[in-house]
Amino acid sequence: MILSPPTAAPGQAAGLLRGQGYAVLAAQGVCELAGCRLEELMALRPSWDGLPPDNYLKDGGHYRRRRHSCFVATGDQLEQTPHRAHWQPVEYNALHGGMQRWFEPMDAAVVAAPAWRGVLLALAQLSSQLKGDQPWHVEAHQFRIDTEGGIGRPTPEGAHRDGVDLVAVFLVAREGVKGGETRVFEADGPAGQRFTLSEPWSLLLLDDERVIHETTPIQPVAERGWRDTLVLTYRAGGFQGG
Repeated sequence: MILSPPTAAPGQAAGLLRGQGYAVLAAQGVCELAGCRLEELMALRPSWDGLPPDNYLKDGGHYRRRRHSCFVATGDQLEQTPHRAHWQPVEYNALHGGMQRWFEPMDAAVVAAPAWRGVLLALAQLSSQLKGDQPWHVEAHQFRIDTEGGIGRPTPEGAHRDGVDLVAVFLVAREGVKGGETRVFEADGPAGQRFTLSEPWSLLLLDDERVIHETTPIQPVAERGWRDTLVLTYRAGGFQGG
């Protein structure tokens, strides 16, 4: 049984993040927040078909493809930074922490899209509502988890925090798979919530200081199956790793 997520209106997102540490927006809510049309977001989807393999998986799997780029959002200004490695401390990623991981950058056409700019700046404004007005260091990750090997693991590191201020997980596409249930838990308590994101461009927002999260493995129900996501992280004070 697939449990539907508890979606909220964009204007409720900040209050929910303060109150329970997470919020879910439907695709239309994302469009309202970012000032764009759904057609503009859907036009970005083909770029997921060309993601190169993630060659850093320590569990020996070949189920993940990705691209990665970084930005700084200051007020209504968005600047892409020189390409850099993705780095996390082992305290936040026991499987892949402590190592510099160099991924191919995102396609220039995606980064130049007005909807892309609208999404990143809208979430920077939300971050400032929660944590105070300041520059936000944004890491953008395009992921495709496939089932060619029989199973795909969206979060091979297990339930975790990312070591940032705000995490935004967009479900971009879900084709021919079962599983992939999202689970959110209090970082310092027993309460939790589980549901399955299935609507293209629906969004899970997480206050990374207050909750931990994971997504269960996916398995194929068709000849080919995959789950595409966009993960944006917002961090005050600089990128992890300096």
